[in-house]
Amino acid sequence: MDQWQALIHNPVFVSAVTGWFVAQVLKTLIHAVIVGKFDPERLVGSGGMPSSHAATVCAMATAVFFAYGAGSFEFAITVIMAIIVMHDAMGVRLETGKQAKLLNEITEIFKSFEGASFSDFSNEKLKEFVGHTPLQVLAGAVLGVVIGILLK
Repeated sequence: MDQWQALIHNPVFVSAVTGWFVAQVLKTLIHAVIVGKFDPERLVGSGGMPSSHAATVCAMATAVFFAYGAGSFEFAITVIMAIIVMHDAMGVRLETGKQAKLLNEITEIFKSFEGASFSDFSNEKLKEFVGHTPLQVLAGAVLGVVIGILLK
């Protein structure tokens, strides 16, 4: 039980989890306002505004900054990790979402042809909310830094 107590009192862990949680709640609320209905999948799903990936890693990096200082190897590691995660969210994962949207559209068109058949996999739509725009990542990063500062 001592390890569990240590974990939930660890400011780096608490900042990272809080960054993720707040971003997911905000993402769900923003999506509900834009779409006009509540989608519980948004509470744990990827993609959307703000980026919970960016909020998580930036809250963690901010907490590490306060705990160990800017010159520490811990801070260097978390900053590099944050840059990689945010770059990936805007790059590969954003493109994956665009490709999923296009493939879903192609699949629907193909299904409309008489006699067309697909494998069992084609009945499941690919996830389109995967990556983030630069604005979504920026919003998540700012949110994460603010959370890291507030929890110091």
